[in-house]
Amino acid sequence: MPEIQEVLKVSAARRLPEVPDIFHPRRYVKGLPHDAYRLLRDHHPVAWQDEPEVFGWPAGPGFWAVTRHRDVVRVLKDARTFSSQLGATQIRDPDPADLPFIRRMMLNQDPPEHGQLRRLVSRAFTPRRVDRFETAVRERARALLTTAVHTARSGDGRCDVVSAVTDDYALLNLADLLGVPPGERGLMLDWTRRVIGYQDPDEAGPAATGADGRPADPRSPAMLQDMFAFARELAAHKRRYPGDDVMTVLATDPELAVPELEMFFFLLTIAGNDTVRSAAPGGLLALARHPDGYAALRGGAVAVGPAVEELLRWHPPVLSFRRTAAADTELAGRRIRAGDKVVVFHGSANYDERVFADPGRLDLARSPNPHVSFGDGPHVCLGAHLARLQLRVLYEETCALLPAVAVAGPPQRLVSNFIHGLKSLPLRLAI
Repeated sequence: MPEIQEVLKVSAARRLPEVPDIFHPRRYVKGLPHDAYRLLRDHHPVAWQDEPEVFGWPAGPGFWAVTRHRDVVRVLKDARTFSSQLGATQIRDPDPADLPFIRRMMLNQDPPEHGQLRRLVSRAFTPRRVDRFETAVRERARALLTTAVHTARSGDGRCDVVSAVTDDYALLNLADLLGVPPGERGLMLDWTRRVIGYQDPDEAGPAATGADGRPADPRSPAMLQDMFAFARELAAHKRRYPGDDVMTVLATDPELAVPELEMFFFLLTIAGNDTVRSAAPGGLLALARHPDGYAALRGGAVAVGPAVEELLRWHPPVLSFRRTAAADTELAGRRIRAGDKVVVFHGSANYDERVFADPGRLDLARSPNPHVSFGDGPHVCLGAHLARLQLRVLYEETCALLPAVAVAGPPQRLVSNFIHGLKSLPLRLAI
């Protein structure tokens, strides 16, 4: 009898479809790999992924890919079992020598240290500051969109809304919030491209190399010194000339050490910029491809609040986040060993048929909508409410200005297995 059971197990395993690759950054240049995600959710919800050398970056030991919503939420909420600190939060392993440095960032810490730092920076986001922020955001959205429409009308009716609207929108909003002087704001986009777009030659530019001849990690201490020096200079300026901005609050907080301030500036500059920079054009692309939905939103048949959530579900700005198993455990029937990398895939979880009815349909009134585009658990995105505010205002101003939007050419997507970014989005604005 045991022999027969073993034969049946082997036979069943042979009938399962092969595990598709969802690691390679080029897998995402045409959008979310829905077929691969669906296969994994149905047959291999926790699946081993090889981690070969890519673009000169060294091969890694491999990882467990988690694709079902329930399991993704479990991993994100259970920081005791699935640690952010042990191996940080990117798929690729950092240099062991860099780990102490990387662990200074709140994103790469576990409770209770993570919560202590989170409370410190949360003090900067007062209701008055957020209200003032919304006024400036609305004026900026209106101005950028108006200029884009005028440019489109003076030409062939088309406009790349990434270069004309959403890149500047995300960057300038964040610069206002942080209190970065106007003449220095271009640095923030350069840093974002270097750190977020390092897998994409269009974004990262010529790759710097380390002593071993391999690409230098853009998150390593050596590659971030210019950003940290700027953060220290800006903090010193804010202590002399305080303003109503986040960097003034951080620079004058006696509980925040200089290394922590540097890491907060890094986190806010990169994550704060790229979350909206990725989500905004993704939402506009979805609306352009669903004219009935856009008409319903513009006409008030659909409220903008639920629409923001559905557009975030449809186009999550972050594709994946990594944890490291702190102890032996089990997930969806698979044995996970202590030290194994465990990577959650937000785009797959957001389309899980076990949670979302007809997930391939854009339903701007969808409720409930428990997407994980901003994560879950103790590391849920610190700036989620500010990102939602910016997206809501952008869609409101787009609806107020444009009777319709239509795709005018294929979008160009970021080569990345981390950020769901758009490098270019041609839309027809003069309709």
